[in-house]
Amino acid sequence: MANSTITTQCCIAGGGPAGMMLGFLLARAGVQVVVLEKHADFFRDFRGDTVHPSTLELMFELGLIDEFLKLPPSEGRNADRPDRRRTRSNGRFSPSADALQIRRADAALDFLNFLAERAKQYKTFDLRMQADVTELIEENGRIVGLIADTPDGAHTIRADLVVGCDGRHSIVREKAEFKSED
Repeated sequence: MANSTITTQCCIAGGGPAGMMLGFLLARAGVQVVVLEKHADFFRDFRGDTVHPSTLELMFELGLIDEFLKLPPSEGRNADRPDRRRTRSNGRFSPSADALQIRRADAALDFLNFLAERAKQYKTFDLRMQADVTELIEENGRIVGLIADTPDGAHTIRADLVVGCDGRHSIVREKAEFKSED
């Protein structure tokens, strides 16, 4: 497939914590969403290597916490990084989630896979891995989509809303000529 065009309500560039959570919440609300992730999997570092208490509180409120806490440890993934295998705790949560604790350093990586699997249960969710955003599509002064390179060729994604969740070195921010404020 050399070039294809996808039309959706929302396209999210970046499948990290913000992009995956937004994709999940929009799909759950019935919004057609395409999440583009440039990597082939989620087994990489992103800012912070644990799931924070506020995220666990949100998982609790969404009714997902019991399933998430049942995930088995996956020590082998970080065998080359002994510091990543230590037991860690995020401390205490609000009274409604006080008993919840995450003690695995790889929980953040599991979190992304967990959200992706839950989001895929909604017919309005589409996750495209190895989809590297290269260009924004602008018409009449408005961003109406983007172009992503994939192993199958370039994909044009046209959307009512384009969201850049592609991290600190955001190509979306760069292409839109937005300046980061520290």
